[in-house]
Amino acid sequence: MYSAIAANKRKTFYLMILFVGIIWGLGWIAGQYFGQPSIALIAVVVAGIYALIQYFLAAKLALAMNGAKEIQKRDNPRFYRTVENLVIAAGMPMPKVYIIDDAAPNAFATGRDPQHAVVAATSGLLEMMNDTELEGVVAHELSHVKNYDIRVMMIVVGLVGAIGFVADMIIHLMWFGGDDDRSSSPLIIIAAIAAAILAPLVAMMVQLAVSRRREYLADGSGALLTRYPEGLASALEKIRDHGAPLRRQSSATAHLFLANPLKGGGMAKIFSTHPPIDDRIAKLRSMEGKI
Repeated sequence: MYSAIAANKRKTFYLMILFVGIIWGLGWIAGQYFGQPSIALIAVVVAGIYALIQYFLAAKLALAMNGAKEIQKRDNPRFYRTVENLVIAAGMPMPKVYIIDDAAPNAFATGRDPQHAVVAATSGLLEMMNDTELEGVVAHELSHVKNYDIRVMMIVVGLVGAIGFVADMIIHLMWFGGDDDRSSSPLIIIAAIAAAILAPLVAMMVQLAVSRRREYLADGSGALLTRYPEGLASALEKIRDHGAPLRRQSSATAHLFLANPLKGGGMAKIFSTHPPIDDRIAKLRSMEGKI
């Protein structure tokens, strides 16, 4: 597990290179189409600024979009102390603690790093889970913080949005950029259109793959923290059997949650940011006796 965490952090660098490569490729093809090679550099700079803004605002936006309210220990001693105890066990800074007034059982963590982290849970989760199950859920969320998943996913989401932003700009310029004659070959024109359409889809699929992998890793890391995989496994069973979509739904923040907070089946499951709950439960229970 510890080697997996280290490998996950190393792969973050290569992931950033991949996204920058996609953005540069979009800009290069657009530069060929418009006869302006400098567009590639402009695309990377604009995307970087866009992603940076997202990076610093994403946590606040996620909390606001989901109606999360910060609490102190006196507001919900059980939840706050669970976070506090596990933070001490993990040797981490104390994150801010939030509650979402929603009957659907769910939780999430966000922030730039462990020093600027937030752990939030719905009122429904706090009512449904017993102490060991709540401990398992909180350990999972704290693992996202400790493994720097919160930072990676904020960067990834920002870059996915940046790729979509650049692609939209290219399509807009191609269709509404004037009637001047261009010497671009039909192949370049087709490549520009295809790249502008496919790049956001490729970026989204990479995001989904990263998000799913990190859910498995946080499950395992959380189980190592509590030394009791059954706590989270039982919590996931309750969410599977009695869960419901959140009242406030946003695909922009769905990847943050313990379980998929959105409605849908069929194609929605294929494009889910979360692996199947049954698979997660099975992996957790396979850890029994190995910790």
